[in-house]
Amino acid sequence: MQNDVPSAAEACPRCGKSAALCVCAGIAPIDNRIAVLILQHPQEQDAALGTARLTALHLKRATLRIGLSWPNLGKALGRPVDPKRWAVLYLGSARPAVLAQGREIVLLDRKGEALADQAAALAEIEGVIVLDGSWSQVKALWWRNAWMLKCRRIVLVPRRPSRYGKLRREPRREGLSTLEAVALLLSRLEGRREIEDALIASFDKLLERYRARRRAPPQPPSAAKSGPSSLP
Repeated sequence: MQNDVPSAAEACPRCGKSAALCVCAGIAPIDNRIAVLILQHPQEQDAALGTARLTALHLKRATLRIGLSWPNLGKALGRPVDPKRWAVLYLGSARPAVLAQGREIVLLDRKGEALADQAAALAEIEGVIVLDGSWSQVKALWWRNAWMLKCRRIVLVPRRPSRYGKLRREPRREGLSTLEAVALLLSRLEGRREIEDALIASFDKLLERYRARRRAPPQPPSAAKSGPSSLP
């Protein structure tokens, strides 16, 4: 397979991907009501299929932070906020009682049980926190930022698996890319399907280009050095 990790010189300054995989041209940021904070582990290396930066490009109220820990939510976000009105995408498995809710997003209490009045609780949410990285990296972010315990916990119960398919193996069926998770969260919390449609359209385009590059025969070294027509 061809190398899809771009050098600093050839990476798109907006999405960080190579020219062959860049899909950010023409993206018009959506005026989202629910703010999004993406915390990315600094060792996340999936430059080809990672979606954190692409997700942030789609939203006017989105913040991407790269690091291991922050003193509190306000420091991570860069402004004072009430953590009780923010929800973090919870890493724990959904319990049978939660699955029985029939909802795609469910707010949990400290014991991991679904809150009784979901509609009222979800209406109070001002922002969501999504952790970006491999499964082990995401768990490290969770444990190194104890202030997340002050936030609400939200769990996703998607009706379909990730569009990654065989390109990336998820530890759980409900595992989604950062972009898919944010698309699902915002579209349901705000009641705006167009948010999900816009983000998923970019994600599908990225996956289509990635799969096309995998199917393409590798170039001989001489062709790779022949001029600007060679792929990065």
